[in-house]
Amino acid sequence: MLIPFAKLHGAGNAYLAMDGRMQPPSFDWPALARAMAAQHTGVGSDGLVVAQAARGPEAVIRMRVFNSDGSEAEMSGNGVRLFAKFVLDRGLVGSEADGGLRVETEAGLRIVWPRFDGGLMCAGRVAMGIPRIEGEQTLDLPSGPLTVTILSLGNPHAVHLTDRPVSGFPLAAVGSEVQRHPRFPKQVNFEVANVLARDRLRARVFERGEGETPSSGTGSTACAVAARVAGRSSQEVEVELPGGVLQVAWEGEGEQAWLDGPTVEVFRGTWSGGWTVLVRNTSHL
Repeated sequence: MLIPFAKLHGAGNAYLAMDGRMQPPSFDWPALARAMAAQHTGVGSDGLVVAQAARGPEAVIRMRVFNSDGSEAEMSGNGVRLFAKFVLDRGLVGSEADGGLRVETEAGLRIVWPRFDGGLMCAGRVAMGIPRIEGEQTLDLPSGPLTVTILSLGNPHAVHLTDRPVSGFPLAAVGSEVQRHPRFPKQVNFEVANVLARDRLRARVFERGEGETPSSGTGSTACAVAARVAGRSSQEVEVELPGGVLQVAWEGEGEQAWLDGPTVEVFRGTWSGGWTVLVRNTSHL
């Protein structure tokens, strides 16, 4: 079976995207995600986003997100922007100028307001929903106690704000401990962040089903929310990540969070049983 796909990235967070509307309900998306996302034997990515028909009238299309280990995520902030670029650039759906692109996700409805350059989407703003904040908690870990802010953006997050430079933080080791903590029976996305100024953070992200990623949309939003809850940041911040910079806005509890960032298509190809045929390199477009 030949399956057309595209590889895209947003601030270094890479996703493969494909139109799955014609595939049967029994199609094994987790297995495909594992095979295609593999760094050495596949295409290489942080995950796979799949377009399917929306199940209700609120959205025009449905997005499913699969991590590189095949597990399904509720939402991805970068992933939904890249998904929007994939479907809009190909005309799979249209976007209302004022209403944005209404996308069904496992975390609920998400709306993406795209920006275009030369007829192609180059960036977008995402309504990320109202954060659900559980508060601060100190976890007893094998490496020692760690204080985190626990919250949800449709998917779960634990954010550790620290004055220790995030570049030297043992993210993989501590992130694995946090994810195995009994407080998180379904695991959690873990972020560590420095507050550089009231309008700027520096962060690293350790995701469920993936490990460390160059950037994360929900992770960046979680960091911004945690810093604002702690009284250490303004309502609009830039979040510096290893892969690039994302912008987050959040006025406070009970309000919608907003994420803004770039969308880049790297190349298009066709996947067939482990073989990838490059169709067109589009990174210069």
